[in-house]
Amino acid sequence: MEENIYLDKLARRDIKPTAIRLLVIKEMMQAERAVSLLDLETLLDTVDKSTISRTIALFLSHHLIHSIDDGSGSLKYAVCDNSCNCVVQDLHSHFYCEKCHRTFCLEGTHIPVIDLPEGFALHSMNYVLKGICPECSSRK
Repeated sequence: MEENIYLDKLARRDIKPTAIRLLVIKEMMQAERAVSLLDLETLLDTVDKSTISRTIALFLSHHLIHSIDDGSGSLKYAVCDNSCNCVVQDLHSHFYCEKCHRTFCLEGTHIPVIDLPEGFALHSMNYVLKGICPECSSRK
């Protein structure tokens, strides 16, 4: 039954399911946070690094996932919800924990769209809040 969730995610974005694609989307969804390419390579240590990289590129091109530049020097990736089309109006804030170095999507916290001067065309925005996550805050 659980596999149907991953198959549905891929089908909604017209991505042909393969064993590797299912592994990658499963790991990303189970992480419940944004993951880096290195995170995925560690989690899927039996899968070739270039295969994971190509899978991430495919997922990005089909708007199944979005990338986050959280300032850590490594892009993070998170699975989009089913209604997301990766347009500016779908963008949301992210939170980077300075203690555990995890990045979380704050899907309910949308980024305010700024009116730009004439001639400028907005394609993306990055809004990252930094601090300590609840899990790290509760540890003494």
